[in-house]
Amino acid sequence: MATDAPTLPPDFEAALLSLRGHAFRPEVHLEEVPPPTRIAPWALAMTAEINPTNDAEDMLANGRFVVLHDPEGQDAWNGTFRVVVLARARLEEEMGADPMLGEAAWSWLTDSLTDARAEYHSLSGTVTRVLSETFGGLEVRGHEVEIEMRASWTPASSDLGPHLRAWVAATAWAGGLPPLPENVTALGIRRNRG
Repeated sequence: MATDAPTLPPDFEAALLSLRGHAFRPEVHLEEVPPPTRIAPWALAMTAEINPTNDAEDMLANGRFVVLHDPEGQDAWNGTFRVVVLARARLEEEMGADPMLGEAAWSWLTDSLTDARAEYHSLSGTVTRVLSETFGGLEVRGHEVEIEMRASWTPASSDLGPHLRAWVAATAWAGGLPPLPENVTALGIRRNRG
């Protein structure tokens, strides 16, 4: 029986398998979404919400994790894989005014990569802070500060599990949840709604 489905390259299949079976803190909600189609022949994308409840108002941070694979390699990547991430969170106004915020946010990612033992090279990215003020008929929220971190790097192997764990940790950190030590489980957050 003939099939038109292309065969997965062995390295990409290994990468996909390495992304399965990870346990994250209870505030982390991952979902696979359609990947970009024009950047590389093979791709996978996931989104994350960092939310202690399922109420959208309680979301602390969100982001996107994309794996690109070109068996022929791409010069700009210096390899056959590229991981592309986004992490976004709302911050308190005082934190948003901190002149060191960009460096601190970048360290959330680099420290998370180190802690997860994710081997990589060719890391690049940006940290953007946005201050929004509401006027007129919009619901009065005062000032809102949002941080957005975009980064990409080339993993040293097809074992992408450590890279996924690092991105989840950095996204949680952006949402105000510092990393948990190994073998420690976070307790659920109780909110008094009375």
